[in-house]
Amino acid sequence: MILSDYKDFPQVGRIISLDWGLRRCGIAVSDENRDFTFTRPQLYIKTQDELIHNVLDIIKEDKISGIVIGLPLYSDGSESDTTKKVREFADSLSKNTNLPIIFVEENLTSSAAQEEIGRKSISKIKQELDSVSAKIILENAIAILKRI
Repeated sequence: MILSDYKDFPQVGRIISLDWGLRRCGIAVSDENRDFTFTRPQLYIKTQDELIHNVLDIIKEDKISGIVIGLPLYSDGSESDTTKKVREFADSLSKNTNLPIIFVEENLTSSAAQEEIGRKSISKIKQELDSVSAKIILENAIAILKRI
């Protein structure tokens, strides 16, 4: 189920964060207490069904209690074509799990991720960027949840 309010999101348990893209999906997971966040290898997207299957495997393996998905918006808050595709992915995912899903604005997370990664080769950056972005999205979501 896709939630519109953080108040309805579970206050305990591990969370998975997804940074969806046309070619890759970055993944990060929190610990049970939500004190630490860990990147996971990003998934390359062949089909949405395969991506959903892989995400569901991680959810089961890590005993996830909630899902956070980065939502790309323009700086004025309006939606792009990519925003619509992210919402479509979230809708498809919600049909395959009973876990709550919440969106977190992901503006500037790629820039912050690039800073966190530092100076590396282009190929290394491509291997890490989306999952580090997912980690930043997850950290932002946890900060919001702790304020509630």
